Amino acid sequence: MPQKIQVQSNNKKIYMPKLAAFPKAYMQALCKDGSMKVEEWIRLAAKLDIDGLEWYAGFLEMEDQTNWPKFRKMVEDTGKVIPMMCCSPDFTHPDRNFREKEIQKQKNWIDMTHTLGGSYCRVLSGQKRPELSINEGVTLASASILACIPYAEERGITLILENHYKDDFWEYPEFAQKMDVFCQLVASIQHPNFGVNYDPSNTFLAGEDPLELLEKVSHRVVTMHASDRYLKYGTIEDLQKEEGGAVGYAKRLSHGEIGKGLNDYDAIFTELKRVGFDGWISIEDGVDGMDQLERSVSFLKDKMEKYWPE
Repeated sequence: MPQKIQVQSNNKKIYMPKLAAFPKAYMQALCKDGSMKVEEWIRLAAKLDIDGLEWYAGFLEMEDQTNWPKFRKMVEDTGKVIPMMCCSPDFTHPDRNFREKEIQKQKNWIDMTHTLGGSYCRVLSGQKRPELSINEGVTLASASILACIPYAEERGITLILENHYKDDFWEYPEFAQKMDVFCQLVASIQHPNFGVNYDPSNTFLAGEDPLELLEKVSHRVVTMHASDRYLKYGTIEDLQKEEGGAVGYAKRLSHGEIGKGLNDYDAIFTELKRVGFDGWISIEDGVDGMDQLERSVSFLKDKMEKYWPE
């Protein structure tokens, strides 16, 4: 696990969060058509003032396991590390054999994370299938995640549950998209190798308040996705009435440069600082290119220095 950044304050050690980036703008190229190679993304990201690169299990070149140590070396040769793995297990399918296959996939992603030198591997609940009750879905997802924890613990990996919206390849939105369901699932799993990956923007997609969610789970947050959304038209109230939890992406919302959208990063970082957060913050931005991503890096670095001053 990479060393945390330390500063001294009144002879006390304070651990500061570190910043990573995710190739949001290049997912089609890296995962679908292969028009970008992972090495090219590493070269682009090497120029950013960040500490690490969040990885994605679905990069086309990750299908060849011999590439795993090669990519780790490429990243570490730039002075950065790979702290986090983004992947999407579907643990709410009613068929036990299906869920067992998803558990095996998750264990493979845990191995991938370990080989890359990472410490955090994402888990999700699964799809919000209409035949599932809340309690049934929570039970299935919780049992599947718990089945993966010993495997992760043996490899020094912490599983991180994200308040997610919807995987690109899913028919239905995230089962635990809504705040009350997400909190119920988080509360059902008490283990040191399990925590929350907080994404404030995804809460808007559920038609809910990201600060309200953060207050409920801040003591369990170990990593964070930094992103922002803005309303293309209408109001938040319109979003809540028309598109909260709907199948398909919320048409009123769009990705935007961090600091320019709906999220209140002063309030978010105030709460994270209060609970002693010192984990990784990974930027999910740059949909309009590297210049935008660089501006988001600068915004977050300024905010982090304000709330975790040297």
